[in-house]
Amino acid sequence: MRKIKLTICFIFFLAFVGKSQSYEGTVGYQKKDEKAIIIEFPYPASVVEDAIIDKMEKLGFKKKESKGFLVYKNAVLPDISSEPADYMIKVERKSRKDRDESVVYLLVNRNEENIIARSDALVNSNAKTFLNRLAPDVDAFNLEVQIKDQENTVSKAEKKLKDLQDDQESMEKKIKKLQDDLKENAKDQQNQQKEIEKQKQALESLRAKRKSA
Repeated sequence: MRKIKLTICFIFFLAFVGKSQSYEGTVGYQKKDEKAIIIEFPYPASVVEDAIIDKMEKLGFKKKESKGFLVYKNAVLPDISSEPADYMIKVERKSRKDRDESVVYLLVNRNEENIIARSDALVNSNAKTFLNRLAPDVDAFNLEVQIKDQENTVSKAEKKLKDLQDDQESMEKKIKKLQDDLKENAKDQQNQQKEIEKQKQALESLRAKRKSA
């Protein structure tokens, strides 16, 4: 029992340390390498970007776009700084090979100065914490995307079944009509056979008159 508990604890530990943590690095911006705070997520870039846009909208900020960056000008993010700043966020696929993983770059400018590059310990720490805290929002957003995709998959599967059922109903109607037509045809054949016999008898009667004449 103790071994099981230790194993479970170890698994939770691995899950914890495996969570993405932000770090300092650089990103290309206006033809220069600028210092930025970076974090990685195990989700496609499109999902992560939409999650960030959704998060920022909930905080009251509307995005603008410029050269591959989401731009939030003159915004106040208390979690990072109490002073207005321009926040530029870039989300891109981690690599050509890692299609379902993405990298997020955060730049913070004030009066056209890169605040991250000033190595302001508090701002940089706050920016890292801000990105780290995005993880639950991105996780939740990705789950909703998966749920929506699965709902669409189920809806398409149900529609296909409905189409097949409609096809079956249509074919059954055709089969019933063919069966009715077959019965009608059989009856017509019987009537026609009777008519032939009748006409043959009439013919024989006429021939008999010729022989006797």
